Amino acid sequence: MTVLGTTNATLTGTEDGAEDAAGRTARTVPASARPARRARTGVTALRWAALRLLALVVLLAAWQAVVSAGVWPRVLVPSPGDVWQAFVRASTVHDGVRGISDHLLVEHLAVSLRRIAIGTGYAALVGIPLGLLIGVVKPLAVVLEPAVTFLRTLPPLAYLSLLVIWFGIDESPKIWLLLIAALPPVAAATAAAVRGVPADLVEAGRALGAGPAALLLSIRLPAALPEILTGVRIAVGIAYTSVVAAETINGVPGIGGMIRDAQRYNQTDVVIAGIIAIGLSGIALDALFRGLERAAVPWRGRA
Repeated sequence: MTVLGTTNATLTGTEDGAEDAAGRTARTVPASARPARRARTGVTALRWAALRLLALVVLLAAWQAVVSAGVWPRVLVPSPGDVWQAFVRASTVHDGVRGISDHLLVEHLAVSLRRIAIGTGYAALVGIPLGLLIGVVKPLAVVLEPAVTFLRTLPPLAYLSLLVIWFGIDESPKIWLLLIAALPPVAAATAAAVRGVPADLVEAGRALGAGPAALLLSIRLPAALPEILTGVRIAVGIAYTSVVAAETINGVPGIGGMIRDAQRYNQTDVVIAGIIAIGLSGIALDALFRGLERAAVPWRGRA
């Protein structure tokens, strides 16, 4: 009888928005209120989209005003229309020429994204186990953590020339550069995440008889997974910012190589078009990783 009464009281308190047994406030939305809630959510999303669109229109208007005022020569600051024409020229066959540097814009982007995927993939394969060892084994942390910090503080251009000397001018130095650029954030995020696992979880695992390997793979790694994925996402961004540097050496096809060739001939509109393509594809890539994070760790952000 007491259990039944307690259950009823808990349900009643939950419906009224009172705190449950875990100290959290749980609210049950009535079915009749759900359509109205969805409508409010849709209106809010439309407002944010309209705000973004307004900001874009203001930016384009200011850009066009600067060009029209002749503040800088047109060859240095092309108009939005010139950049759009460069987009079209880079994406089509015109006057017998295929895109820019004999490759379409989408092909340049695809090659760069493939290089980023390979470099970041290798970085994750090496960086996650390395971070786990740094976070768990103190002697290894003393030896390896300074090396990771050393690599993390180096700009990619600092070791690009050395990689070219070692591996030539083909794909190898590009992949190695992206790997070295992406590895430190993955390893550092993994180590910090493993160290931040609540001690209660680890002690509970030990009490149940879990050994060091089981504690690492069954408790520490799942608990640290959200932060590890964040580290991988940051690594992808760093690799993307490094790809232009990686493609300054024999980088065609590749978005960085396309920008480099356009810069040689003062094709500012093509350079800006390439920069915008990098930014837009970066936004899409980041949104993809956010979706993967939500699918892989749906409990993240929930009490």
